[in-house]
Amino acid sequence: MGIRILLLLFVSLIFTTNVSAEMPLKAAFIRDHNLWMKDGEKEILLIKGRNLHSPKWSKDGRFIAYLDGKENGETPYLYIYDTKQKESYQPYPGHQTYHFEWSPLSNQLAYTMDGLLNITKTKNGRPQGFENVSLGVSDFAWFPNGKEFIASTQSNMLPTGWEPVQLFKIPVDANLDKNKIKPFYTIQTSESGLFAIDANYFQWSSDGKWVSFLATPTASMSADSNTLCILSKKGTQFQVVGSMLENKEWIKWSPAKNQLAFINGEGRYVIENKRTTLLDIPSTKKGREFTPKGYVDLGLDWFSPDQLIVARAKEIKDWKEGPVPLVFPSLFLINIDSGEQKQITFPKKDELDGKPQVVGSYITCLRTTDWGTRGNIWVKDGIKGPEHLWLKNVDGPPVFYK
Repeated sequence: MGIRILLLLFVSLIFTTNVSAEMPLKAAFIRDHNLWMKDGEKEILLIKGRNLHSPKWSKDGRFIAYLDGKENGETPYLYIYDTKQKESYQPYPGHQTYHFEWSPLSNQLAYTMDGLLNITKTKNGRPQGFENVSLGVSDFAWFPNGKEFIASTQSNMLPTGWEPVQLFKIPVDANLDKNKIKPFYTIQTSESGLFAIDANYFQWSSDGKWVSFLATPTASMSADSNTLCILSKKGTQFQVVGSMLENKEWIKWSPAKNQLAFINGEGRYVIENKRTTLLDIPSTKKGREFTPKGYVDLGLDWFSPDQLIVARAKEIKDWKEGPVPLVFPSLFLINIDSGEQKQITFPKKDELDGKPQVVGSYITCLRTTDWGTRGNIWVKDGIKGPEHLWLKNVDGPPVFYK
């Protein structure tokens, strides 16, 4: 009898750690280039397309905006899926974009099309139609109040060198009226100092008092290093805080404090010199680094106001030529107050855990066997909870509705 009980417990343990568990999570994701949704334990195929990607939830979770792009590299078309009506539509036929953002306060969608910033109108409770906002926009983000945008314009090469990078404050109702658009900040650049021709990946702090962004140089240089900057909401305080790869997911504001966590380090290869760094904003001090010597961090998210989750692997310093070797990260927990760090996921020898995301008390990661984006999504309920397989064979990390 005792052996039977032990066997049942063993089988039960295998089942709970390798089969999808009941979890109140909701996410949009891409599988085989098609748009799916998972709500709790129910998977739903929403739309089949040619090459669907980049889903984003509206504020209330009713809509999912996404791109349907051709595989030959042409600019993708913008679509919206209505989860209430269970149908997909174009907010305006034929509009193509790479960059779109939902309003932080409403179901209004903003997007750029060949440098023209547009916003959607509303028809029958759905974002539909469009209004022009501003010309000459390279990148943008909503202000937290949902009434304005911060926007960049790419600089031009003059006989005397590159122009400064200009940031603007643009009201939602600008409607191409130049008198409503105000200069917000000018980034003075030079080839011997802060060299940039554009500003991208704007992200606001939790209290809306600061915005971070990357000042990006020309394409070949951007592959090795970009300048991480912060700017106050009034455009009066500017600070350079780090140099890093062009990866928006490597920049995360604290959920409760004016602290910025990011993965610092120059060089296009992720096998070395990638360090989790934490900076109090504003600060005249150098940021605190948490990555131990001999390791690299390749993803991060906040678990709590005093804890970070990072994807960490052993550093490879002796590579000289040939294919870039693979590194195999697993997830670690960092207590930023005590400095204590510990491993919390344990993938197999030929697997890696990347793309960490925190949703409430849940910790998620994309587990793959190489550095391709396709893999399985595993979830832990808290630091000490067991891990569970939640999604199989996805094209990349899901976008959770929070």
